[in-house]
Amino acid sequence: MHNQVETFRIAVRKFAPFEAAMQKFWEQYCIRSGCILKLEMVVMDLHELYDSTITQKGLAKGDFDIAHISTDWVLEGYSGKDFEVLNPYINKNKPDDFPRGWSKSLLGLQRFGWEVVGLPFHDGPECFIYRKDLFENDTEKANYLTQYGKALAIPKTWEDFHQIARFFNRPEQNLYGSIFACYPDGHNTVFDFALQLWTRGGTLVDKNGFIQINTQAAIDGLNFYRKIVNDKTAVHPKSAAFESVAAGIAFSQGEAAMMINWFGFAAMCEVDSDSKVRGKIDVERLPSDPGKKSASLNVYWLYTIAKGSRNKGVAYDFLRFALAAEQDKQLTLGGGIGCRISTWKDEEINQAIPYYHKLEQLHEVANMLPQKQNWAAIAAIIDQMVLQAINTDDATEALIQRAQSQINEIDK
Repeated sequence: MHNQVETFRIAVRKFAPFEAAMQKFWEQYCIRSGCILKLEMVVMDLHELYDSTITQKGLAKGDFDIAHISTDWVLEGYSGKDFEVLNPYINKNKPDDFPRGWSKSLLGLQRFGWEVVGLPFHDGPECFIYRKDLFENDTEKANYLTQYGKALAIPKTWEDFHQIARFFNRPEQNLYGSIFACYPDGHNTVFDFALQLWTRGGTLVDKNGFIQINTQAAIDGLNFYRKIVNDKTAVHPKSAAFESVAAGIAFSQGEAAMMINWFGFAAMCEVDSDSKVRGKIDVERLPSDPGKKSASLNVYWLYTIAKGSRNKGVAYDFLRFALAAEQDKQLTLGGGIGCRISTWKDEEINQAIPYYHKLEQLHEVANMLPQKQNWAAIAAIIDQMVLQAINTDDATEALIQRAQSQINEIDK
């Protein structure tokens, strides 16, 4: 007989604060519960994580016990019966202060009818992140006024954003105007496209619920995006190779004046010991077209229990522990973004991360991506379209029409 200790496997999104938190929570949990399973973290980037949990049916087969799952994929996983339904566990022993302890905007996407298949792990909507030390500097303000005849201020429009990015672009100082995450993984450019569209008053779906991107807002948004991303006088030269984490790290190293990215990367700048911009940044809502409302995107990460797990009782018990207020706060102080309202309002956290309380106002303008069974396939088409816009000279209208007809094939 083999007598090695059984392992407990968690599929973890590759990001140092997530990895550190899971390790710490498991150790604390084992001390408290007497659990002797040995933790095996399988750390993966977005593509790999989606592929191994959902596409390759790793959750259904029991390759993992728990997985970090993005709300982008949760409908697909639910339809494929990849997740354990959590209601019986919650009814018997609910997480502390559930559901009241969380914002409604973090409880909806993982619920199908009455069935709940995930619990909020990490959050932080898209926002405008900027170097307040640069924006508030008297010399910079004077130079900007001289150069453009207007005051340097937080950009309210995309045109202002572009102009300010050019102003702060100083390659010789390793400082760039802005950073985009254009790595082709079916996520980053899709999110950027959606934000460009929404902040111009557009929507991704028509009144019948079909994806419709052949609109003026989409054309204007894609035109602007391809123009700025290719502007070497405004944007970090490594943007094409950055996904959101790499872009966030570059920003924390002081390599850009502004970025549009997840709130979590702003927080990371304050709590990561390697950050060079601690105390120098702030967050705001995104720029928008004149007369249009700002927008944000709410995609969040869930803890899910694998349908095929042989340790479901332990898995749920561990999640109850990991979701408690104390752990939610620890995750935040370690560079993740806790999901509890108590964390958002916590005094110690707002001292460490002075803009933390702004999460509530970002949630007010946050949109969701369409809940579609085959959203991953639709997103791949949009990703392709945005990448062609960046990398070719094809007309924007033609690119959008081509993408729309491919979407029509599968969005029935």
